[in-house]
Amino acid sequence: MDVRDGGPVIGRESELREVTRTLLSTGDPARVLLLVGAAGTGKTAVLEHARRAAVEEGARVLRLRCHDGGSTPGAAALADGVHSALAKLHGRRTTVRVSGARRPGRQRVVSYGELSQLSALSEALTEAARDSPFALLLDDVDRLPSATASALGLLIRVFRPAGVPMVMAGRPAHPRDGGASQLTSAADRLLELPPLRPADVEALMVHVLGRPVEPALVTAVLRALGPMAGTPEAVLSVLDSMDGRGGLLELGGHVCLTEPEQALRLTTDLAQLRRLCWPGEPPDTADLDAAAAVARALEHAEIRFDDLHRLKPGGPRRAGLVDRALTPLVGDGILTVDEDGRASFAVPALAAALRALPTHHEVSSLHALITRSLSDRLGAETAGGGHPRLADHVTAAGAELDDALAVDVLLAAARTDARSDWPRSVRAYSSALGRLAPYDRRTPGVLYESAELSLRHADHPGALALGEPLLACLDASPAERDGSEPQDGDRDLDLDRDQDQDRNRLVYVTEVWALASLHEHRLPYTDADADGPGFDSGSGSPNTSVAEHLAAVEGFAALAGPYGIGRVADRPAGEGRRTTFPPVVGRRPGSGPLPSPAELRLLAAAAGGRAELLAALGTLPSEADSARTVDRLRHAATHADLADALAAVLGDRYTGAGDSTATRYHAMVRSYLEGDWDQALSAARRIEARSRTRGTEAATAQCARALAAEIHCARGELGHARAWLELVPDSVAHPLVAWARMSLRYWSGRTAQALEGAREDVRRARGSGLLSGIEKVLLRHLSYALLEGMPQVMRRTLGELEALHEEVGSAMTRETVLLGRGLVHGEVDGALAALRSVDQRGDVYMGLLCRLCLVEIGDDSDRRLAEASYLAQSLGIGRATRTTLGHMARRRSLVLPRLRPARDRLSEADIRLTVLVSDGATNRQIAARLASSEKTVERRLTQLFQRTGCRSRAELAAAWLDGSLADRGLVPDGVPGTSR
Repeated sequence: MDVRDGGPVIGRESELREVTRTLLSTGDPARVLLLVGAAGTGKTAVLEHARRAAVEEGARVLRLRCHDGGSTPGAAALADGVHSALAKLHGRRTTVRVSGARRPGRQRVVSYGELSQLSALSEALTEAARDSPFALLLDDVDRLPSATASALGLLIRVFRPAGVPMVMAGRPAHPRDGGASQLTSAADRLLELPPLRPADVEALMVHVLGRPVEPALVTAVLRALGPMAGTPEAVLSVLDSMDGRGGLLELGGHVCLTEPEQALRLTTDLAQLRRLCWPGEPPDTADLDAAAAVARALEHAEIRFDDLHRLKPGGPRRAGLVDRALTPLVGDGILTVDEDGRASFAVPALAAALRALPTHHEVSSLHALITRSLSDRLGAETAGGGHPRLADHVTAAGAELDDALAVDVLLAAARTDARSDWPRSVRAYSSALGRLAPYDRRTPGVLYESAELSLRHADHPGALALGEPLLACLDASPAERDGSEPQDGDRDLDLDRDQDQDRNRLVYVTEVWALASLHEHRLPYTDADADGPGFDSGSGSPNTSVAEHLAAVEGFAALAGPYGIGRVADRPAGEGRRTTFPPVVGRRPGSGPLPSPAELRLLAAAAGGRAELLAALGTLPSEADSARTVDRLRHAATHADLADALAAVLGDRYTGAGDSTATRYHAMVRSYLEGDWDQALSAARRIEARSRTRGTEAATAQCARALAAEIHCARGELGHARAWLELVPDSVAHPLVAWARMSLRYWSGRTAQALEGAREDVRRARGSGLLSGIEKVLLRHLSYALLEGMPQVMRRTLGELEALHEEVGSAMTRETVLLGRGLVHGEVDGALAALRSVDQRGDVYMGLLCRLCLVEIGDDSDRRLAEASYLAQSLGIGRATRTTLGHMARRRSLVLPRLRPARDRLSEADIRLTVLVSDGATNRQIAARLASSEKTVERRLTQLFQRTGCRSRAELAAAWLDGSLADRGLVPDGVPGTSR
């Protein structure tokens, strides 16, 4: 743990108290404490903070340094170190006695010997402590020469100086370290630093970065460090590495991760890497070079010791090299080997750091050798089918293997692994497609199998990656795929059947790709020119030469605008070019996991008017026409929730959204509606960070940005709201964006711009055919007109709301009309009906608006105001809404209730302060241990008394010790010492 900034020691409070008490135990209670911990666990930080705390209490702490090589190891080096430490006491008599203890080491050992020297040194220390009490502090005892460590152990056990406490720190001693192991037995108390808890790791990251961090970042760091997850220096090393490469991004006041988790690595500083990760002797340059080669060999394929043993009879040099490198790494615990002989790095961040180091070993040939060792003996297809893991070795071998052998192994492995290990099967298909020529007759079938596998398991990134090989295959003519001209009529018929099958397969793959694009919030087309849609393969390079093959994409493209993914298509939903390919046999209409053209029209029509929706419903079977499905579909379209809309339409046929952007946005919408706005903001940050992660084929949900801006604006955090909305392109005309934009403008003081801009946004949305969600904009427009005292604007907006309801006829438009009539005409029954409908639907923020409406029109105003206040508090709504509540209360001669914070649980800092108080620490001691001022401690204690209801330190300590704080729900679950 880095203490250069003087910050607090996080997660080491009990150890810090113990070390401080030892340093203060001068006189008869003097003890010897040995603090042990692995490299990077924070031993030096604990010693330094304990020294400061002891000095604050008036103690004198001297550092003892005996590591220098200037003195002969043993008693002489120890005496020199003591002399240098005691010289700071400015006692001439003391330094003279210590100098006398140093001389025997330079005279005849036969006359005095080391025991006499240690005895004299003990007397000198005892006398010095009697004149001026002090404590000794010795760090890095594991680095002491064996003779010096033995002499120190003998001094403690046999000639311990009276009244001199001593604290030593170092790594755990091994039995072979004779001198260090003697120190372990000589100490009165052995104190081991445990790994930090995940909550402490998060607190450390917050302290270092200076801002709150996303939970996903903490989880990624802990996963990357493995068994080193609780090592503070390792955590700091990963953070420094990420920060240096631009892997951290601040969103909404929180720090997020913007690189793949597998790229998280420790520092590449060799000295620090050796010290942190190698428990014994640090590796030399050749060993590190070999370890880097092993890390690269394990990056893309698993290596088993059986694979290497199989190579040994032929004597390949690279296999022997890796084998020799594996053995010491396994011995040091750096590599682990499971029961099947698979080798892997215990600390993934170390493996990533080693891969970043230069190495002169070429590892691709090793993967090729492992592949050939089985394929030459069994045949390519048998080897791939019997050993599917060979697929990863083929990919890692690259050009070391010829394409013919590689494709046979990859396809056999992919088909074998399709059920047991589908992610590896998807990788094998992808690698095979990278080697197959676009005109190869197998390519359409391989594309089809891969797309089907990805769709079955909701692997939308995998399906999206098919874009490039699909485009290349579509670009190849049927004659190129056949490779020859037909010789007779039968041959001609066979070719026609094959070509029809290939076309149907490519249509299916194209639709799977288009659906995956929508799930990842990418446009399933790119307008390259006026001729029509091109093809967006994810790489940003459109191609227009195959536009006629992509008519199947247009139905999916029509969903981009209604669900906030891109601009709205210029033509009406469901109308487009005539499909070039006939429907896929056995999968149309609506029999498989892909939506049929009629279902695509329904999905797009959910954002439009009632007539359009009824027309789309009329083309589906009668059982699809259910009020519940329609309401769910309308609700999903209002919030641009594509995943929920697909689930509503496809039902049991929907394979799910996997871990796509659509899934994350669906979770965000659900958290927003349920009132868990902190979780909704966290989801928005994860979506945005994922869109900027290197190597991730995912775009950003524009409506997620708008929804995050809306939450920040409602909480009064206008700077964060503005930063989110600035990321939304002006071309996005979704009503959800207009709703958030209007709120930001109004609460920023631009009332006229907010009202006029909202009307312009409504016109744009109407012109694009997006009606679902406009009711939210109009209701907000009416509410702001009420606040501004504009009755004519209110009546006009209510008229627009009623006209919209006639056009759309959804449950949400009905609710807004009832609320609008309540605000304009004072209709209480309608507002109550709207409240019941909203509460049943589960929209917490809309429920707050309903209660505010009832307060305004005078129905049980006291109770409604109290309910609104509690809801606003639970949502964390800020000054703007609180001010509105106050104005409404004064206008109705009501009293705004004073509320306790809804989330009143004690934080980690509060708990640390409570523990210190219960241990009897004074304010001065607490300030020293927390590296803060006494005034800050007093202020925090006052706040703690107010939150807990305790009137004194004694009451607070009693409430902590008897568990009453936990019983009242003030202590988070899992905090040690809180259960009775």
